[in-house]
Amino acid sequence: MRRSLIGIPCALALAMTGLCGARAQTIDLSSSKVVDLSHPYDAGTIYWPTEPTGFQLKQEHKGLTKGGFFYYSNAFCSPEHGGTHIDAPMHFAESRWTNSDIPLDRLIRPAVVIDVSGKTAKNADYALTAADVAAWEEANGRIPDGAIVLLRTGWSARWPDRKAYLGDDAPGKADNLHFPSFGPEAAALLVSERHVSLIGVDTASVDIGPSHDFLVHRTIGAANVPGLENLTNLDQLPATGALVIAMPMKIAQGSGAPARVIAFAPR
Repeated sequence: MRRSLIGIPCALALAMTGLCGARAQTIDLSSSKVVDLSHPYDAGTIYWPTEPTGFQLKQEHKGLTKGGFFYYSNAFCSPEHGGTHIDAPMHFAESRWTNSDIPLDRLIRPAVVIDVSGKTAKNADYALTAADVAAWEEANGRIPDGAIVLLRTGWSARWPDRKAYLGDDAPGKADNLHFPSFGPEAAALLVSERHVSLIGVDTASVDIGPSHDFLVHRTIGAANVPGLENLTNLDQLPATGALVIAMPMKIAQGSGAPARVIAFAPR
């Protein structure tokens, strides 16, 4: 008998096979690694420059109680859009899903990783193109319908250096940002022709830093496709073969939320 085997319920089997009635698949932990794709939240967490506040942690109690036992508790405060987080479709598309509306099966899917770090090293404002997607598919096969598409730019290595990561560290200003991400044509192809369930990137936005019309946000939002931003450790995932689980805080009617994102990948 194989050990360290986790059976996947029907909803997760659907995410992996597209057929809920198919024989349940498994994740064999003896041949898989779990990769944390999330940055921790702390005083150094990077938020969009126009956010008036960042992450705040207030200690409420740490120490012995009157009853003689140890107790530790904090209160925290955070904008929705900062650190590793999800953008709900309604963030840029009226009447689309809010954070709490996103179906769970959109957040648990096989993932593909498109690596453009070689191009971003020469161009901080590089935007993924439809040609890049075609080249990836030429090498790896067609992106499966319903997959999660993650874009690796290499930018997470700059975290938490705000100026290096965003291209500018002027407080309250977002008009001189420089970092790579998805391009509008690639985003349109992914949502309309590959029917992706989610896209994600290891930079501060699914739009490139210099964008002022946020067309990628608007394109995916209109298609009810959420976006993950400020991911990390994408270099530990293969181009294909990983399973991603993205669990945002379930904020009712939220435009987004902090998220813990992990991946199961072959060792």
